[in-house]
Parts: sequence; structure tokens; C-alpha cells
Amino acid sequence: MCAQGRRPYKDTNTMNQRLAAAAAAAAAAIATATAVLVAACAAGNSRQTTAHTLTTILAGDQRSAENRARDVYRHPKETLLFFGIRPEMSVMEVWPEPGWYTEVIAPLLREKGKYYAAVIPADPANKHITQRLDEYRQKLAAHPDLYDRVVVVTFPTDGSDAVPPGTLDMVVTFRNVHNWMARDSASQAFATMFRALKPGGVLGVTEHRGNPALAQDPKAKSGYVNEEYAIKLIEAQGFRLVGKSQVNANPKDTKDYEQGVWTLPPSYRLGQTDHEKYAAIGESDRSTLRFVKPAR
Repeated sequence: MCAQGRRPYKDTNTMNQRLAAAAAAAAAAIATATAVLVAACAAGNSRQTTAHTLTTILAGDQRSAENRARDVYRHPKETLLFFGIRPEMSVMEVWPEPGWYTEVIAPLLREKGKYYAAVIPADPANKHITQRLDEYRQKLAAHPDLYDRVVVVTFPTDGSDAVPPGTLDMVVTFRNVHNWMARDSASQAFATMFRALKPGGVLGVTEHRGNPALAQDPKAKSGYVNEEYAIKLIEAQGFRLVGKSQVNANPKDTKDYEQGVWTLPPSYRLGQTDHEKYAAIGESDRSTLRFVKPAR
């Protein structure tokens, strides 16, 4: 009888231990779920705050009416939010001149982050490049209240470093892949960007999107680059594609013009010839791609 009297005590102790373990596991699960929820809410709030700030910046006096008119084609707010930009980041824009996106990104990052303007290398023998750089620096000097903290660096063409390796949270570049292809420097350019980013850092790219039914011209003479070609080119330098957006898509763009992408606005290379036709098409169809530098 005594032995039978001990058994309930032993079973009760074991049950209590199991209940305690279950309670601990439940508490851990709740803590994990809460942490995830808090992180998600923080990310959502950060995105919402960034969106509101971008709306204010895009309406600012630093932007000309001409530049604002292009928002309908370039979708700067949606594009930058897709890339994941936040005001506290260190961000480098590659070849920012003449500064269309500088007007947006530099004010966003001025207080909490850092904006690196990685400009084209100077070439005293090239009047176009000299003028382009002079005008860009004049633009920065004209609004010290917005651009006084912009860090201007030279983006190299030989694959060397623009900033110390592992400096940046994000690199962005807009409609430049075809330019580097024309100069046989695309691989070097993306290698430089890869080293500049911290592990886990983001690369945001937009480019005139070519016709996938046509083989890619390695020199991209038309200004168009097939999306899959661009992805393979960039991933070859170590990046990993994590997202595509259609925010800058334009199905009206037939991509078959005698003067390439420059037939369309804003270039209008044909002048007044069929001007209304090309104005109705608008700016080019564009890939909008988000890559990351793997953490390992």
C-alpha cells in the first residue's frame, strides 16, 4: 500500500515538469513571435516614414518643373522604396550626373545617413565630360542646405575601389549598364560595386530593357539591354538577384528605332520628326532589379 501511495507523488512531479517545459516552450514561442511582429512593425513604420519623406522631397523647390514632369516615367518614390532605401543608410549612386536622382536621395540621407556621388572620371580632353562634371558640382553648390554633406568620389573604370570595401548599405545606378557595356567596363563596374557594399548590402539597378527575342549586342549600341543578360552580367560578380519590379515598365516601347532608345524622350534624337508619336510612347521600358551581396 505504501508503494502504491508513492506512485501518484512521482507521477505528479513528472507531470509538473512536463507542464513547466511546455509553458517554457510556449513562452519562448510567444517571445519569438512578438520579436518578429515588432521587427515587422518597425520595418513597416520605417518604410511608411520613408515614403512620407520622399513625397515631401519630391515636391521640393530644388526640383525643376522639367524634372518633376519625368516622375511619371521614372517613378522615383516607388523605385527607391522597392530597393529598400532608408534615411539612415550609407548609399552610393554611380554616375549621378546631371543629378536627377541626387535631388531626391541626398536630402533623404542628409541628416541620418550618407550619400556618395560616384561621378564619372574627369577627362580634360573631353569637353562633354568636363562640362558634365562642372555642372554637377555647380548644382551641389547651389543648394548647400541640401547637398553640403554629399561626398563626391570618382567611380573608376578599371575595377578598383571608389570607397573602402564594405562601406555601403546600398548602391544604386540608373540607366548606365549600356554605357559600361559600350566601354567594355561593365564587369569591372559591378565588381567595384560588389566590394563597396557590406555583406547583405543592396544593389538597385534600372536599365532600358531590350527585346528578349533578339540577341544582345555586347556593346549595347541601341541603349537597350536584355533583362536576363543584365542579370547574368551582374550575378557573375557575386551578386544575387532577389527581386524584380515592373514599376518602370512601358509596354508602348517597341524598342526598334533607328536611333535606338535615344529616339524617345527626353532625347528626341530625330528632332521634330514624328515628335508627337514618340512623345505618346514616353520614356523607355525599363528593368528595375534588386540584388544583394550575400552575407557569406
